[in-house]
Amino acid sequence: MSEDVAPQESAPQRSVVVFDDQMTQYDFGAHHPMAPVRVELTMMLAEELGVLEQVDVVGAPAATDDDLVRLHTPAYVERVQKLSSHPHYTEPGFGLGTEDNPVFAHMHEASALIAGASIEAARQVWTGQARHAVSVCGGLHHAMPGKASGFCIYNDVALAIAWLLDHGAERVAYVDVDAHHGDGVQTMFWGDPRVLTISVHEGPQTLFPGTGYATETGGEGAEGSAINVALPPATSDAGWMRAFHAVVPQALREFAPDVLVTQHGCDSHMDDPLTNLMLSVDGQRASYLALRDLADELCGGRWVSTGGGGYAVLDVVPRAWSHLIAVVGGTPLDVTTPTPERWRARVAELRGGDAPTRMTDGRLPTFRDWREGYDPASWLDRSIMATRTAAFPLLGLDPQP
Repeated sequence: MSEDVAPQESAPQRSVVVFDDQMTQYDFGAHHPMAPVRVELTMMLAEELGVLEQVDVVGAPAATDDDLVRLHTPAYVERVQKLSSHPHYTEPGFGLGTEDNPVFAHMHEASALIAGASIEAARQVWTGQARHAVSVCGGLHHAMPGKASGFCIYNDVALAIAWLLDHGAERVAYVDVDAHHGDGVQTMFWGDPRVLTISVHEGPQTLFPGTGYATETGGEGAEGSAINVALPPATSDAGWMRAFHAVVPQALREFAPDVLVTQHGCDSHMDDPLTNLMLSVDGQRASYLALRDLADELCGGRWVSTGGGGYAVLDVVPRAWSHLIAVVGGTPLDVTTPTPERWRARVAELRGGDAPTRMTDGRLPTFRDWREGYDPASWLDRSIMATRTAAFPLLGLDPQP
């Protein structure tokens, strides 16, 4: 039986990155888009830039079977374990052995370790051992209770939220800025009014998983606990920030969470090969800063963050997540910072070409505030208004600008 653990009120100065090299064993194979080299290059870049000097890097135990069946079905966990030992078999009914989720040796162990890392990030923050925490390999938000989906075996971020609820958190807010809808997390807390899930993603008309409409607002008894901002394809920094600030801060303030959990898939970038959004690294960095500020304002700084999607594995993911680690650590990087020579050489070795020379894409992520006016001729503005119209009244908020 879990015991309530009261959060520490005076947050410490140090933040943590939960990571060890074994987490890169979450590897679907050489030709799969989710290449573990993206994590290797992230940690290398963060180290070369001195970002890791501002945080404590800690390991974590793997999630236990009891941890996993808090949200996943026992039959599913058992099947993952069996196929991990027999990776030549498939179970498409469980989402295992598909093109998205190939079976690989020790799949259960690698997935459970990532789940354990995100649970540890939650524990570090909730018990006051860390001010902020990031589980860089986490954010596997598509995994369902009884099925693998979208490159995700166990839903580590949902399991971290469940840990928080089991240890005394009364209201947990989850914000997902991955280009894909955070469908697994939404599903797992669909009927739980203690958890507010907010997903800012490319619309379901043009991108997997085909969910995340504005009308998805929570189950019976938890109406208003799910908020979805479905963006048009080709939305860039200005539009993304306009949508985010038109919905997320107001909803979070009304919900008044004890702790903020966030997922930072960086596949919203203009160079990502699997999505159709057009953000820059600069816009993604701005989202990290905005979420940090909201955690400080509303949760006493209690902020648990994870990685997520991101398939421009050499150029984009390492720079974006190094910015994330720096923001988590309390010393954001200047965007004009040059990338270190040793890191560039490693990228050049892997790709056979030049690496980015700076921690910026040269964009200024400014935007027009929603309160300045709504344009019904704009697909973006219609999407924002659809979200506000569907969800805001359920929270007691006025949907009008």
